[in-house]
Amino acid sequence: MIEIKDIYKTFGENEVLKGISAKFEPGKNHLIIGGSGSGKTTLLKCIVGLHEPTKGQVLFSGENFTEMSFEQRVPIRTAIGMLFQNSALFDSMTVEENIIFPLNLFTDQSRSEKLDRANFCLERVNLKGKNHLYPSELSGGMKKRVGIARAISMEPKYLFVDEPNSGLDPQTSILIDELINEITQEYKITTVVVTHDMNSVMGIGDHIIFLNQGQKWWEGSNKDIAHSDIKELNDFVFASKFMQAAKAKL
Repeated sequence: MIEIKDIYKTFGENEVLKGISAKFEPGKNHLIIGGSGSGKTTLLKCIVGLHEPTKGQVLFSGENFTEMSFEQRVPIRTAIGMLFQNSALFDSMTVEENIIFPLNLFTDQSRSEKLDRANFCLERVNLKGKNHLYPSELSGGMKKRVGIARAISMEPKYLFVDEPNSGLDPQTSILIDELINEITQEYKITTVVVTHDMNSVMGIGDHIIFLNQGQKWWEGSNKDIAHSDIKELNDFVFASKFMQAAKAKL
């Protein structure tokens, strides 16, 4: 489990996060939503240590991550998988080499063990046999799946995903959501997703946090969100005609 307590983050005179607290449980998809500038990506970066909170605590399984030294954080960081918005694959490496990259950094596994793990991860994301392709030879959806394969190569306890459906068509977005959901439940991973995709919210949002102006304005599940009486949340979630139609059916 991950717990964040009273997180503040200030850049100069700009207070981006203002006292956010939440709990993220294993085996669930935790979605952070909000408009541009609401602080959702900053919050994600504070949780994983890419930003240091100005105030507050981040706890991984009860351990205070914010008070640890760089060396003390290593065991937790090796238990973290990340999927970045643009997949962040190395263009000069093959699919196989991209997946093996964290294994080379953080494990003493043999070459054959690394290859076995890479093949397992590729098969898990339905890319069996694509080992020797380069990122330039992949579609956007395939790149996302390779990114997921690399993120789970270290068998993480925690998975952080930034805008997984950015740039993807609706059908491919659904497939990526389903894959994230399957992996989360199958391996009981604590998954935190930053997204603006309302199909993802309605599809896999076990636990949703809505940020507005750097504060947590609402928290609940995808079953609860349609019944919210918070105008800002409703305006954000049901902005499209499709989502308005979806709400009318509930």
